[in-house]
Amino acid sequence: MADLVTFGETMLRLSPPDRERIETTSTLELRAAGAESNVAIAAQRIGADATWTSKLPDSPLGRRVAAELRSHGIDAAVAWSDDGRQGTYYLEHGSTPRGTNVIYDRSDAAVTTTRPDDLPLSTVRDADWFHTSGITPALSSTLESTVADVLSTARDAGTTTSFDVNYRSKLWSPEEARATLTELFPAVDVLTTAKRDAHEVLGREGDAESIARGLADDHDFETVVVTRGEDGALAFHDGAVFEQPAVETETVDPIGTGDAFVGAFVARRLAGDDVPTALEYGAATAAMKRTIPGDVAVVTREEVEAVVDADRGAISR
Repeated sequence: MADLVTFGETMLRLSPPDRERIETTSTLELRAAGAESNVAIAAQRIGADATWTSKLPDSPLGRRVAAELRSHGIDAAVAWSDDGRQGTYYLEHGSTPRGTNVIYDRSDAAVTTTRPDDLPLSTVRDADWFHTSGITPALSSTLESTVADVLSTARDAGTTTSFDVNYRSKLWSPEEARATLTELFPAVDVLTTAKRDAHEVLGREGDAESIARGLADDHDFETVVVTRGEDGALAFHDGAVFEQPAVETETVDPIGTGDAFVGAFVARRLAGDDVPTALEYGAATAAMKRTIPGDVAVVTREEVEAVVDADRGAISR
């Protein structure tokens, strides 16, 4: 039985080396990349037994995704499809004043046709925790319905459910996202949102504490975590507020930082740690991820614990 099940799209990421331009490079690195699989891998590496589920095309590219995810120790519970394609994205790293650019090529991906009966719902029911993000329902109307159904299935079975807003402006507008996400919130126990997404998508004003308290009150969340970039994270849980500073790090690749945070946070909550301790592990794992190329937090629990031990600092009040 899995401790954690995650559901969402995993793409193939193609990137020029260093900071070369896509239009002139002769080399592209190929890596699997997806928010929910990133969460599963981070959680697995911090101690949880994690399963990622989705639909992939039965093609060399789809099989590459599954094989790479399994190489990190998670169970890839895949519905294989003869229709649809493997989604990809191209990442061109930049530096000031040229920013990093992401180009999606994910139209007609197999995952967009996923229905609940494509997924291992018995595994979801038996799991302790189920996680998905706002990226998944943004991909198709079918996925919007499927996410709602699977969240309800998990919640009805007593599985803790978590959701990361994870807004992507290239997928939908703030208004579209808000309308869909607020319909999903009644089936969510633990919400994570970047502060900027709370402002832009959820229409929340004020500081992180006001946002967390307001969301918890309005939607009856058990826990709300608000991430604030270099200012760290704040959680509201059981009537208390906990703050966690960011861990100082050198950034090699920031993609996947938020997923690493969520994966570690979930893993430690599953292990029985309190919210402040889970925040510490989340911050440490996120900092470690920023030093690693690619989307995945290729870390060990011992490495993360060394960072936690060296950087204690959660504040409760």
